[in-house]
Amino acid sequence: MKSTIPDTGVPIAPPSLNGGDRQEASLHGEILLRLRDYVVEGNIPEGGRVPERQLCEMLGISRTPLREALKVLAAEGLIELLPNRGARVRQLSQRDLEELFDVMAGLESLAGRLACEAITDAEITAIEQLHYEMYGRYLHRDMHGYFQANQRIHESIVAAARNETLTAAYANFAGRIRRVRYSANFARKRQRWAEAMREHEAILDALRRRAASELSDILFQHLRNKRAAAIEHLTEPREDAPVSS
Repeated sequence: MKSTIPDTGVPIAPPSLNGGDRQEASLHGEILLRLRDYVVEGNIPEGGRVPERQLCEMLGISRTPLREALKVLAAEGLIELLPNRGARVRQLSQRDLEELFDVMAGLESLAGRLACEAITDAEITAIEQLHYEMYGRYLHRDMHGYFQANQRIHESIVAAARNETLTAAYANFAGRIRRVRYSANFARKRQRWAEAMREHEAILDALRRRAASELSDILFQHLRNKRAAAIEHLTEPREDAPVSS
């Protein structure tokens, strides 16, 4: 798998003495993005301890900014903070996955219905561009790029629903299944990646037509299919799991 963290230490440039809050926020955002990608892409096993010293060396940072980023990932549900014992990747049971994906299916289904009532032509055009970017990544077998574009499409549909309560609930649950949503594309028996791409074609078509009920149903089934693939991948022998490159 492609990771945004290099194999050897490439320090993230620290803010200058006169950089101010903007540079510090930018640095924090870059650390958080790269660390989130590293966890989501399965570079640490389910339930595995987060190797803080190794990550500090790879990112070229001290433990203080790393631990600040880990707090955010814990709030997102990707990891668990252990009192005086560091952190570990959150491990989800099959029952956890079933419940979380069902909630996400309901939220995305509602978002699709509401989005069709409020979305602008410009927003549809932006989602179309993301779709074509995602398709290009798919053709090049670039899972990292594909997943990033994929998530932005789903987030854009939720944003177009114009419902802050829905957006907050979605963000809360999305973080908790982001890692397994990524790995579900590796479920080999059902060739999930190609299946998901076809479903996204249907999502875009319904969105263009502002077919609210149709889009709602497609998104619900899309998440149900993702749930099945995630559970399949969870129960596959460990050697079938993706390994870091």
